[in-house]
Amino acid sequence: MEFATHFPASLAKLMRNLPQWPHGVACSVILNLAERAQALPDLQCLEGRRFAIEIRDLGITVPCQFEDGRFKPVMGRFVPDVRFSAALADYLCLIRREEDPDTLFFHRRLVIEGDTELGLTMKNLLDALELPSIGQLLKNVLRR
Repeated sequence: MEFATHFPASLAKLMRNLPQWPHGVACSVILNLAERAQALPDLQCLEGRRFAIEIRDLGITVPCQFEDGRFKPVMGRFVPDVRFSAALADYLCLIRREEDPDTLFFHRRLVIEGDTELGLTMKNLLDALELPSIGQLLKNVLRR
């Protein structure tokens, strides 16, 4: 399935003006399910840290934090420790393993701002991520 690489400016403007915390809720649920399915590496280095995932072409910022061993949405305004910024198509390339984070970073398609050490740690975690099949994910989640 092909995704548009650019969204209409009017849609992005609307998305920017909507509350962003629902995106953090959805992201937290997905990341916690992935952790439960053992699809994520050890995440203790993220404890107490806040991060934002900006989807530039949609005008969305996903606010999350890792606290007490779980991903949680951030409600209201916050200053993230690290912010990742890319277009939706670039995030999809990362998820599908069509591009690696270093390539996107060096081509300025993935921008990392804030705590440099945390950003590099998260980028390396993302790069080391081995996504199992959907069937294996479901099996791991349901087994626990």
